[in-house]
Amino acid sequence: MNKVFLSTNGSRLARAECTTTGEWTVDYLLEGANVRCIAADPCNQNVVYAGTQGSGVLRSDDSGKTWHPLGMEGQIVKAIAISPAEPGLIITGTKPAGVFISRDGGQSWIESMSFRKKRRLFWFSPAEKPFTAYVQGIALSPTDPNVIVVGVEFGSVVRSIDGGKTWQNHRKGALRDCHSLKFHPTNGDWVYEGGGTGAGAAFSRDSGNTWTQSKQGLDRHYGWATAADPARPEVMYVSLSPGPMKAHSTDNAQAYIFRSIGGGTWEKLSGGLPQPLNHMPYALLTDFDAPGHLYAGLSNGDVWHSSDYGDNWELLPLNLGTVWTSMVMLKMQI
Repeated sequence: MNKVFLSTNGSRLARAECTTTGEWTVDYLLEGANVRCIAADPCNQNVVYAGTQGSGVLRSDDSGKTWHPLGMEGQIVKAIAISPAEPGLIITGTKPAGVFISRDGGQSWIESMSFRKKRRLFWFSPAEKPFTAYVQGIALSPTDPNVIVVGVEFGSVVRSIDGGKTWQNHRKGALRDCHSLKFHPTNGDWVYEGGGTGAGAAFSRDSGNTWTQSKQGLDRHYGWATAADPARPEVMYVSLSPGPMKAHSTDNAQAYIFRSIGGGTWEKLSGGLPQPLNHMPYALLTDFDAPGHLYAGLSNGDVWHSSDYGDNWELLPLNLGTVWTSMVMLKMQI
């Protein structure tokens, strides 16, 4: 199988593909589309979706080579998730904070008005003028399509158990400054969050209803990317920096990737990784077919790989230009 990495890259999309000879080619696509987020269909590796600022949702049926519009024009789409439990279910998050749901593969979209009513005055994002809050993370249960967890950057983490008809209030223990949110790919009990408040990392063992923050072993608390091993949901990872100014700096992130097993003490991962990382790991990816494998996409476009749960690392011979908050890995049949 050929590996393909796609990452948000400023106003465009970066696409790297490993050829049959083991060499990497990197192309830059969708110039000027202002791509804000990307998500792969867990049921079809050829299908990828991108959320943009103003052009709505785009879809690719050839692993990111070509794209076509899929509605929601005029919206700023900041987060997108594809259901592994219900074919055709796509959920997007927007700025201002809104949730839109499609159950026909993006042919039609309906806004969750009950989510709109959840907006609060204290939902305030300092990251982008005019500082309007937005949805930054969406996690969809792999076992129950009715369970949706949504994170608002500098707002709340809320949950629906009826497919978006109604929403519970901010979930106890979750990080209000949500940066990333993921369900385990197969276990519907485990959910993971990286964020800028509290411990910087949180996890749930009851489908996002209640959350735990463990600070033991952490010496910095501004979290961003999170991931979990596909075969062992208790093995979780998070990238952390001392604060937002460091994390989003050009070359002084002072970041580390941490690993925890079962919510116990967090440990810094080294094994060849720069200590600390000057460039923020905005993406952490695991491989569904290869337990123990972990990929880290850094803000300068470098991609690091570990095949032993983060104990040892190698720098892959490719550079994406930058990884700007969102990245996916696809595996194509040769």
